[in-house]
Amino acid sequence: MSTNEKVKGPASYFPSIEAKYGHPVKHWFTLLAAQKNLKHMEMVNWLKSEHGLGHGHANALVAYFRDKEKI
Repeated sequence: MSTNEKVKGPASYFPSIEAKYGHPVKHWFTLLAAQKNLKHMEMVNWLKSEHGLGHGHANALVAYFRDKEKI
């Protein structure tokens, strides 16, 4: 990917997620891996209630994670 191409989709949120919450996205993916039995919105709500993430950030992490894990 050239440096002129913008990142699109859920990954476009990653820099702001890392800056706001102080953890690399890998940290959140590790936590989500332990919650694989939950549905998409259950995972989003878990991140929001247990870790204080905003809805958009939680949804982006879950969408990306589930796509890569093919859950």
